[in-house]
Amino acid sequence: MRAESFIVNTWYVAGFSSEFPEGKLQGQTIAEKPIVMWRTAAGEVVAFDGRCVHKRMPLKDGRLLADGTVECPYHGFCYDATGACVRIPSQTDGPIPSRARLKAFPVVEQDGMVWIWPGDRARIGNVRPPRSPEIASPDWDSHGSDPIPVPANYRLLIENLLDITHFYPLHDGNVGDVAHSRIPVEVVEEVNDGNRSVKTIRQVQNYRQPPLFVEWFGYDVVDRYHTHCMMSPGLTRVQMRTAPPGQLGSDAERGFVLYHTHTPVDRTHHVWRWFMNSRAGHRARSDASKPLVALMVEGFPQVVAQDLWALEKQQEMYDLPDDGYEEIHVKTDRAMLIVRKVLAAMETEDKADVSPAKLAVAQS
Repeated sequence: MRAESFIVNTWYVAGFSSEFPEGKLQGQTIAEKPIVMWRTAAGEVVAFDGRCVHKRMPLKDGRLLADGTVECPYHGFCYDATGACVRIPSQTDGPIPSRARLKAFPVVEQDGMVWIWPGDRARIGNVRPPRSPEIASPDWDSHGSDPIPVPANYRLLIENLLDITHFYPLHDGNVGDVAHSRIPVEVVEEVNDGNRSVKTIRQVQNYRQPPLFVEWFGYDVVDRYHTHCMMSPGLTRVQMRTAPPGQLGSDAERGFVLYHTHTPVDRTHHVWRWFMNSRAGHRARSDASKPLVALMVEGFPQVVAQDLWALEKQQEMYDLPDDGYEEIHVKTDRAMLIVRKVLAAMETEDKADVSPAKLAVAQS
């Protein structure tokens, strides 16, 4: 596997819903596609090719006018919420070319996230963005991070999240220890909403928790149920449930659901967001005045910083010639290797010349 590719025909998170207030124009690069996005007066988030049709000027550097149109900062071409050019200041007495229209990208907003399909819309078929119901549910306390730019291919983050034997030594002293690396791992492959998912399950009894989890949940020794699931190339879901031995499923249970989004910018950069969720009403055991999610959000960035450091270092090595280098894999790499096969198959499908007729047959 070379850390130099990405899937185009899939859904990626362009941001949390809160990142798209009405009246704010923003630009992104997703899978090497320049994109301009905004929330319309009707409340819908729209996304288009971010280049003005006239001279390629990035529209993200323009402005959203009071009438809801986007004005190019170079020559003033204006586009409405359908992507059509509706005004050319230098040509007020002539017709606007019918081809003066921005290419639109499919957008779905659900469960607190805004998703975009940067590829061929004809290939969407029955594929839907994975669900993240906790984020928008009143039954959960939630907090999302700011977008984190990562100078590494997004596959490295997906592999990092699925293979958590790196909790020791990388996270030793906060969320990791040697005992964690020895917990048996079950791997499950599924298809949900048209997305091929890969999940790891780690269950353990009478487990002595690492320091950060003791601080969060208040239990030294627990029974624990812990999963990491690549729900799609754009989203990984982590769930942890802990309780004193024999009490999983009771009122004593504490834990979280954590979402990681991984959105490729290009072949060696991506944007990482995380969203932490805990049951509403659960308080921090070390400070009963705080919601549990608030305590977790305080401590989690130190874990993210350690992973970010590792991803950057890995990418530095991938950028050099292999020169005969070959990875050696062990038993606990199984989930990672399955993820590589899934993404490789999707990349092959990306490059395939598939006609609409063949797509219809394949998706039926």
